[in-house]
Amino acid sequence: MELKFDNKLTEKQILSKTDKVESKFEIIENTSILFKGDNFDALSLLLKNFKNKINLIYIDPPFNTNQEFFISEEGRANSVSTSKNDIVVYSDKMNFEEYLEFIRERLVLLRELLSSNGSIYLHIDCKVGHYVKILMDEIFGKNNFRNDITRIKSNPKNFYRKAYGNEKDLILFYTKDYKNNIWNDIRAPLEEREIAERFSKMDEQGRRYTTIPLHAPGETKNGATSRPWRGIPVPKGRHWRTNPDAFDDMDAKGLIEWSASGNPRIKRYADQHTGKKIQDVWRFKDPQKPKYPTEKNSKMLEQIILQSSNENDYVLDCFAGSGSALKAANKLNRKWIGVDSSDVAIEVIKSNNLGNYEYYDLNNNVYEIISNV
Repeated sequence: MELKFDNKLTEKQILSKTDKVESKFEIIENTSILFKGDNFDALSLLLKNFKNKINLIYIDPPFNTNQEFFISEEGRANSVSTSKNDIVVYSDKMNFEEYLEFIRERLVLLRELLSSNGSIYLHIDCKVGHYVKILMDEIFGKNNFRNDITRIKSNPKNFYRKAYGNEKDLILFYTKDYKNNIWNDIRAPLEEREIAERFSKMDEQGRRYTTIPLHAPGETKNGATSRPWRGIPVPKGRHWRTNPDAFDDMDAKGLIEWSASGNPRIKRYADQHTGKKIQDVWRFKDPQKPKYPTEKNSKMLEQIILQSSNENDYVLDCFAGSGSALKAANKLNRKWIGVDSSDVAIEVIKSNNLGNYEYYDLNNNVYEIISNV
């Protein structure tokens, strides 16, 4: 299935456009990089030396809102201007088919840059997200779709309209190869409420714990996990969780709790819990005082980077905005590549302490080495 609309180029035509992008710069794989200019041009230049080398892509493109986004004289980010002196940061005004092709062309280039074990996370809203997903299925392959992540972005709203309040947006997560993508299986810590509920008992040292049976589902007919322990038979249809010889050592260390009726259970302590698997509903609210319109939660970006990349990998954001993704990548010892065409965005990004990086102004053929160490 694919979307059909006027002026839709073939992938071959899109890639041929990259050959027409001229620059005096040769971008090499060395350090972090910031581009000022059209992101199609920047991605075209990167294809020469970074094809199949980007391990993680996070992008938060325009949502086709038909709005302009502003920053006030006081530096407050707004989506609606309240003063004639407000600065237009960027305009999100394209007709729908133009918008789809704008996104699609960049996704084709991003696929070419993505490494064989790489992942892409695309942040979008519910109004255009379903169309963008069809584009991503077409470009990255349906099999490489991993998650449609719901992100709770704000407190419940009470706008007067004949519809439900909107407190979420979504993140589309795809891989280059679903059998081979980087996945570090990071875990989320339990909340205090969850700890109290799951680990309701407390030992003499004040450590919270719970207990579980010594046995688990599934019967083994032969072997150590099927034989009695201290005269206690394995219940029908179950087996010991480990070789029962290990239970003696656990009991000696006080890790088995005996009930009044003589039923043994294994102690599991809250402070040894490795965390819970992260699900596809995330609660990361937008910053209260953003430096830039549509700035995203830094903890959310850190979670994505930790999950789908490793230290010294390249992380790319070609709609860099406030530079939050770049800042998170730098904090976590990843190299990063950022692109934005907005003067204000570039100023905000440069105001962050992002270490040493190369800066290319594609509009004015300016090159600098930026040092913040």
